[in-house]
Amino acid sequence: MRVRRLGWAGLEIEAGGGRLLIDYVRDLTPLFTGWRPGTGLAAPSGRADAALVTHLHRDHTDAAALAEALAPGAPVLRPAPGHGDDVDNVTTLLAERELAERPLAVEVVDAWDTRDLGPFRVTAVPSVDGLGDPQLNWVVEAGGRRIFHGGDTMFHGYWWLVARRFSPFDAVFLPANGAVVDAPHLRPPSPLPAALDPRQAAAAAEILDARHAVPIHYEPEQPEKIPGYVEVADPAGEFRAHAGHRAHVLAVGDWLDLTR
Repeated sequence: MRVRRLGWAGLEIEAGGGRLLIDYVRDLTPLFTGWRPGTGLAAPSGRADAALVTHLHRDHTDAAALAEALAPGAPVLRPAPGHGDDVDNVTTLLAERELAERPLAVEVVDAWDTRDLGPFRVTAVPSVDGLGDPQLNWVVEAGGRRIFHGGDTMFHGYWWLVARRFSPFDAVFLPANGAVVDAPHLRPPSPLPAALDPRQAAAAAEILDARHAVPIHYEPEQPEKIPGYVEVADPAGEFRAHAGHRAHVLAVGDWLDLTR
């Protein structure tokens, strides 16, 4: 198995002649208005056989990008729709609509569900979203290797359940930007991170017993994203300091070869 970082939270995974995408996006401007198109994101190396999404925030689910990158009929596994009304689900409505407009083979899965997708065995595991929307994290196994993808999860109590069932991991990919979010529909706002900060990500990597811990969900070259979204100053640097020997920072477009 080898894994390539596609930018933000996106991954491309190759194993046994198959290709799998997780949280692959190409256009972040619907959410991050200051994003410069074409910057900080990479395209997959070829057509993918399946895709996973952790949740339906527009920076993690890009239906147009998936439709272009996936082979016809390729499955797209996703969490359940949000609960409540349109106000409760305001941050997922755009991605829901875009998925419905595209000819994608979308399947809703629950936590602890397992699917075999060609050479990959994938398991959805519990996660906690910082804005209260449904989120799953993913365990992917292939060729005797195992990785974890953390979307933009907060720190939570499921880490130990995941570790008991799946650890050790060859690599874990964890959000590390510690974003504090001030969203109009969430009042009063929270001063606490809505995604793992570098120290929390390092703690999760230790619990999961990761050989390599890779920070994701940050792009330092983007000077402006969206009002009300404040990240830590240096996610990768702080993560290195906290994660120590586990830390493995990947530039966008770089591969991590787990067969070695």
